[in-house]
Amino acid sequence: MPGPDPHDDTSSDYERFEKEQLAQDRDATRVDTADIDDASAQNLVSELIDADVVTLVPEDQVLVHEPSGTAFDSSTQLAVFHRGWTAGRDADGEGE
Repeated sequence: MPGPDPHDDTSSDYERFEKEQLAQDRDATRVDTADIDDASAQNLVSELIDADVVTLVPEDQVLVHEPSGTAFDSSTQLAVFHRGWTAGRDADGEGE
């Protein structure tokens, strides 16, 4: 009796489908940081300064993200970084 017909083998289709589903699941849990406009960034940075999460260093014209020690010369860069940093901490369970 001959073996299964290789043309009827759908295992690669199933594996491809499973990989696509996993990729969609990962994408759904990621935080989109590309949608921060200048006004939103300014508001977030102001809130972070008030919460002592960000320190303004006027003489160097930088904003320092205190938890990470990273310095930025743009409020938009800082806002995008903070969103990603927060999402990463939350995903690791450290933000609890």
